[in-house]
Amino acid sequence: RSDKGLRLQVAEENLGASKEVSSFVLPLGATINMDGTALYQAVAAVFIAQASGIELTLTAQVTIVFTAVLASIGTAAVPGAGIVMLIVILEAINVPGEGIALILGVDRILDMCRTVVNVTGDSTVACIIASSENQLDPPPVD
Repeated sequence: RSDKGLRLQVAEENLGASKEVSSFVLPLGATINMDGTALYQAVAAVFIAQASGIELTLTAQVTIVFTAVLASIGTAAVPGAGIVMLIVILEAINVPGEGIALILGVDRILDMCRTVVNVTGDSTVACIIASSENQLDPPPVD
């Protein structure tokens, strides 16, 4: 079973969201709702800037937030894609892209954490939408 199919199954059977809601919300969320990626890119950009001894102005910090949100929407849902978009953010705030070497070694572990945040966010939204449409039927608690 694919990862996409497993997410749909969990949302329907374990969380109680209807098939109509989960089959619309989860694929849409997997495409544009990358909260974990946006958070990671912002934190990584600030970390790399601090490790490089570069002080970030308020304008640079706002640029990080804006660019991270936009970059997370355009980031492919494949391992390692966030690193490519991080280069764009670093260049936008004039931080050398070579700083990525500081986090490259642990990026795979961080990528798994980003995925957990992304999937949890998508499942939460599916439950909220299902509840607002009276299509949430959670299973009984044993």
